[in-house]
Amino acid sequence: MTTTPSPKAPPKLPLATISRRVDVTHDLWKIWLRPEVPFKFKPGQYCTIGVDGLERAYSIVSSPYEPEVELFIELVPPPDGNLTPILHRMGTGERVSMRPRAKGIFLMQDQYVNHLMLSTVTGVVPYVSILRSYLHDNRRGHRFFVLQGASYHDELTYDKELGEMARNHPGFITYVPTVSRPKEERNQGWTGEGGRVNTLLEKYVAKLGLKPIDTLIYACGHPGMIEDVKVRGAALGFEVQEERFWKDDE
Repeated sequence: MTTTPSPKAPPKLPLATISRRVDVTHDLWKIWLRPEVPFKFKPGQYCTIGVDGLERAYSIVSSPYEPEVELFIELVPPPDGNLTPILHRMGTGERVSMRPRAKGIFLMQDQYVNHLMLSTVTGVVPYVSILRSYLHDNRRGHRFFVLQGASYHDELTYDKELGEMARNHPGFITYVPTVSRPKEERNQGWTGEGGRVNTLLEKYVAKLGLKPIDTLIYACGHPGMIEDVKVRGAALGFEVQEERFWKDDE
């Protein structure tokens, strides 16, 4: 009598420890992960983390030169959200699974001189990674124009860092934050741009003198924003590279 061998259990995934956490708003927070195995990635890529077998992908804020992996996460409540409510309850010292390979092709395209980068809230993450890495490597020869949109100014999160980059490198980094609800009390005192970030595309293409021959438009975040940017960009003759963040995927 022969017996059928029992199926082998899948190999356990490596773990990463939450070494630090910073809450930005009631539904936005940053965490830093310390992987237990070496983890390599390119600026603009994402990692896949999980709890009890439930996994999701998150773009990486940090540059490859930083010792820990920084993530910026938005809470998506049930029933749409599955993993983020669990992550929202986790603190320093707790661990998540972390697949050992980074993925994603939302990378800086070096053949273009100008990089017009539009995002909504957490969609700014790959741009921060790209710029941190670019400055770390002391590179030159490209120009970056980061347009970040949010409903409220306290959701921008990396505005101070990006603003400082722009002040320190005015020749090749420009940062423009915008809020879509400038008249609401939560945005009291806001003096920057108003309106959805996608509606600013034509204004800044003209203001910055950008041309399709040497400019790539990047769009990362809400799919509605991305689709509108693709339409607006195509009408002006630009190529658009996209990366979608969507709540149903959380």
